[in-house]
Amino acid sequence: MQGTSAYTAPLPQQRVPRILLSCGEPSGDLYGAELFRLLRERIPGLQGFGLGGDRLDAQGLRLIAHVRELAVVGLLEVISHLRDLRAIFRRVLDEVDRERPDVAVLVDYPDFNLRLARELRRRGVPVVYYVSPQIWAWRRRRLDAIRETVTRMLVIFPFEEGLYREAGVPVTFVGHPLVDLVRHAPARRGFLQGLGLDPERPVVALLPGSRAKEAAYNLPPLAAAVPRIRSARPETQFLVALAPYLEPSAVEGPLRGLGVPVVKDRTAAALSAASLALVASGTATVETALVGTPMVVVYRVSPLTYAIGRRFLQVPHFAMVNLIAGRRVVPELEQHEFTPERVAAEAVRLLSDDGTAGAADAETMRQELKRVRELLGGPGASERAAAAVAEVLASR
Repeated sequence: MQGTSAYTAPLPQQRVPRILLSCGEPSGDLYGAELFRLLRERIPGLQGFGLGGDRLDAQGLRLIAHVRELAVVGLLEVISHLRDLRAIFRRVLDEVDRERPDVAVLVDYPDFNLRLARELRRRGVPVVYYVSPQIWAWRRRRLDAIRETVTRMLVIFPFEEGLYREAGVPVTFVGHPLVDLVRHAPARRGFLQGLGLDPERPVVALLPGSRAKEAAYNLPPLAAAVPRIRSARPETQFLVALAPYLEPSAVEGPLRGLGVPVVKDRTAAALSAASLALVASGTATVETALVGTPMVVVYRVSPLTYAIGRRFLQVPHFAMVNLIAGRRVVPELEQHEFTPERVAAEAVRLLSDDGTAGAADAETMRQELKRVRELLGGPGASERAAAAVAEVLASR
């Protein structure tokens, strides 16, 4: 009798894990792309879909919509985009129903993502929220919705952890991803010479915001401050640093005739080369702090958005650097205080290098920014976030 080979049953095919990632702003795309890259290293075969930008697209996330369609600021602007935002929301849920992700990671963008979290919870999809909504600043009642819908909250600022823990929300402080993502800048001399600027003279960097509407509000008063600063300090040079999704055409009008060079998606290099930065409130202020460049933080929105939003603010400062420090370490100019004259006065004061009080203030600010960097946590924030997401995924 001939020998017979033993029958081996085929192994069941293992399901490829899937993740939904939802980012609505350029900063979320930056953080989300690094997170997704690290998750794919941890989890071979991981697939993802959702909302993001060029960076998440480059990491292989299948985009349902691009952040360019989502990044709106201000009450009136959101209202005018409601129909488009609702259509995108519906497309995301349709895809969730088809693909059924094993976990969802929602990055900031709370007006959209908290509603999405509610729908995901109804569908049994665990939700990891990465980069907390600013409930410590306003709309603290959102804590109830977060407690009901979010499986794990990953916070990037140290003062947020206790707030969530006290509210009964599972929370992990991972630190700020920009600590790792602010890349080593090129040599200052070569960078400035490439822009036609003199490395021996002071440079002021203008950062008007990451969205076109922000730049439309913030850049005109910044640009109008340039000749005033030049009049007081003729040796001062200027450059404008644009966020990745802003086109130079968006800033041409206010800069016309000023002879100010524009760089795009080179924020760290611009900040490292600058003696002073005039920065729109947002993620760029944290990046400026990490580089260690003295700054003046500015912000302007539509009068209606400001009038409504200001009534609900519950914090003494609007600049993130000051909130992290727990006191005012950088000047803040918002709305009606944000004028070319006030910007120029602060800039001229901080550019002083002759032993005046302004020069001492600039040096004190540099020391305070070092402390802010320490408070943001050590390197590895994105790794810690990826580990937390993988832990939630493994529990499935």
